[in-house]
Amino acid sequence: MAIKYLDQINVNNKKVMIRADFNVPYDKNMNITDDTRITATLPTIEYCLKQNAIVILVSHLGRPKGKIVPEMSLKPVAKRLSELLKKEVLFIDKPITQGIQEEINKLKPGDVVLLENIRFYPEEEKNDESFGKLLGSLTDVYVNDAFATAHRGHASNEAITRYVKECVAGFLMKEELEYFKKALVHPEKPVTAIIGGIKISTKIDVLKNIIPKVNNLLIGGGMSYTFLKALGYNVGKSVVEDDHLATAKEIMELAKKYNVNLMLPEDIIVANKFDSPEGKEVVPINNIPDNKEGVDIGPITRKKFSDVIKQSKTIIWNGPLGAFETKDFADGTNEIAKVVAESACTSVIGGGDTGAAINASGYANKMTYISTAGGAFLELMEGKVLPAVKALDK
Repeated sequence: MAIKYLDQINVNNKKVMIRADFNVPYDKNMNITDDTRITATLPTIEYCLKQNAIVILVSHLGRPKGKIVPEMSLKPVAKRLSELLKKEVLFIDKPITQGIQEEINKLKPGDVVLLENIRFYPEEEKNDESFGKLLGSLTDVYVNDAFATAHRGHASNEAITRYVKECVAGFLMKEELEYFKKALVHPEKPVTAIIGGIKISTKIDVLKNIIPKVNNLLIGGGMSYTFLKALGYNVGKSVVEDDHLATAKEIMELAKKYNVNLMLPEDIIVANKFDSPEGKEVVPINNIPDNKEGVDIGPITRKKFSDVIKQSKTIIWNGPLGAFETKDFADGTNEIAKVVAESACTSVIGGGDTGAAINASGYANKMTYISTAGGAFLELMEGKVLPAVKALDK
């Protein structure tokens, strides 16, 4: 695609609207508990400020469904941004549809303003043309730096691009796309994909798309039990999608066709429940008790997965390998994270639950790249063109 990036255009003394992703978690007192997504966009904001631009920030938070929800206000984000940038970030909660142009016109080069939650407007998620045009009228340049929302075609990342002459990607968006290319478009081989998570149904397109591109496919997490049942194993009370047993067989046949080394667990950790260590034990996959469920990959599986990872040059990972939210069942994910972190490979980690699991493992800072996105990363792995990225193709 013919996408331009921020450093390829002149933004000096111009109004620059940056679509950021400040969808950060709050506690019950509306204090930000994790500002990762805010700090990720700082290079783009700071670059514009150095170029003496007027910076207009647009973001969503949560799912207010087109209504004003006070607990989803971006005011705490404006406060945190002021601290990080060491300058005041003006917060405008005045409705965009009611004379906000006057507020924007008062701004001077070097000023930063954050608009209220864009999803307070029903027009946003409807990708309303007139709303996109209104947003476009507020700026000279449009910068999309919200990769995590790139799989959504909304007014602030799709319709707006038809009403602003210069539309570019920010540095976070560039980084996300470049690392994805390194992992799956132009990777150094051998390439190993680690795919986990609960359901095979959410990863069918991912698996079908990546199999022709990888050398090894390591499958763990809840989805592995659907594969094991498809092979005829009794999986006890483990999570299984019975309506996707045929899909699992199809995936395994596809791996054979492309000569991909598809590896499933050989032993697992089972327990009475996925959220309690009661009844925890290690069992081979041919001896899973009827009254227990699989909650993690076992030590033999970890060793075999690790041996493959150590021989790989590129790792792409999406989905935890066990019920990592319960500390007793996080060992499999943590041990594999350690091996990936200590290897010499390029490691690209999907966001969402995967990013949370890697952060919890303590090895996040040793990974090559951890995406800020869950859904958008997954759709790229499926081989889809993201609407907000396509909109930048001028």
